[in-house]
Amino acid sequence: MVNRNYSLGQLFQIKSCTNCQTCAQVCPAVAGSLDGKLSAIYRITTLDRIVKARTAFWRKLFRIKEPTAEELRAFSDTVFRCTLCGNCRQVCPVGIDLTQLWHSARRDLVDSDAYPEKIDIIRENLDESHNVFGEDNEDRAEWVEDIPDAPEHGYIKDRADLIYFTGCVSSFFPMAQQIPMALVKIFDAARIDFTLLGEDEWCCGFPLLGAGLGGRLDGLISNNINAVRAKGATQVVFACPSCYRMWQEHYPCEFEVTHVTEFLSRLIKSGRLLLKELDLTVTYHDPCDLGRGSGEYDAPRDIIQSIPGVRFVEMSNNRERCSCCGGGGNLEMIDSKLSADIAANKMKEVKATGAQVVVTACQQCVRTMTTYAKRNKIPIEVMDITQLIHKALAGKDRPDSD
Repeated sequence: MVNRNYSLGQLFQIKSCTNCQTCAQVCPAVAGSLDGKLSAIYRITTLDRIVKARTAFWRKLFRIKEPTAEELRAFSDTVFRCTLCGNCRQVCPVGIDLTQLWHSARRDLVDSDAYPEKIDIIRENLDESHNVFGEDNEDRAEWVEDIPDAPEHGYIKDRADLIYFTGCVSSFFPMAQQIPMALVKIFDAARIDFTLLGEDEWCCGFPLLGAGLGGRLDGLISNNINAVRAKGATQVVFACPSCYRMWQEHYPCEFEVTHVTEFLSRLIKSGRLLLKELDLTVTYHDPCDLGRGSGEYDAPRDIIQSIPGVRFVEMSNNRERCSCCGGGGNLEMIDSKLSADIAANKMKEVKATGAQVVVTACQQCVRTMTTYAKRNKIPIEVMDITQLIHKALAGKDRPDSD
């Protein structure tokens, strides 16, 4: 079927673009590359032309030819060099769901065999190893070994009501492993009964969506759902916004799913975590999948402002207008230079606040901003919100749980 990867609504949305170019003004890829061909307006105009050229009626009426393989590959270069941050969707005055349109375009290009070679690596890693890095999945909870005085069970229990779903980046990437290490100690301090899934946890599937491989999700979803069922759990908590969003939007509504910012905010408000004073000036970066993607802006700010002594300053672009760090949409794998250029703009904005620390709530944001800051010797600490809370823990004297 022609144009089968697009819904009827999307085909109408493509035609509704007014060419206002508002999307181009907020695009992090355009700002990082200074290349207008990476803008949503260029992409949607090109997509409109491709859709027409594939439709027999329009081909006859306008005497146009179907897109060539070279034209599709050129289109692929702009479609996959995008962080899928959703900023273009946020500002579109017509209300076009541009983010979903880019997902459909990526599926189209994969089906048309016009996609970056790196996409095959993502597919192979998830098929063979069940994680995006192609690591041995038996090592998914190996980071626990670096925790002093970790319990003998390694936080993997036969039964628990709450599952901490760690995610691929925090499980395998050394820089991000500080996040789960901090979070399990916070859970210990609040006496939370939880378990990890260990090797039974597979990738949530979010990288497949970004790769245009959404049709391969079923096996990952089925495995993860069954793994949670086997623990007798009713709640799944995520520190990764992409895992959280994936479970919200694509998994069966069988369990309560919560991002860790909401969960920890409730713990603090209930008095189950005692926080000591920190002499820090902090700004906060809204992860795209947690903010624009899931609508969570308040919980992280509530947490930061609940820590005595912390001075909180907002960036010029915050909440729904927050600029992307450059780490989303598989961009780091497809075009690492563009990812770094986007991170450079992000860190300029962070520096302008005068903050000592930029806090976020996403392991990929931590990874992207930390890498840029270290390589360019920028004296600003990047910290996940779990690390900030762990730093502020008052110690073992805390109220008993209910």
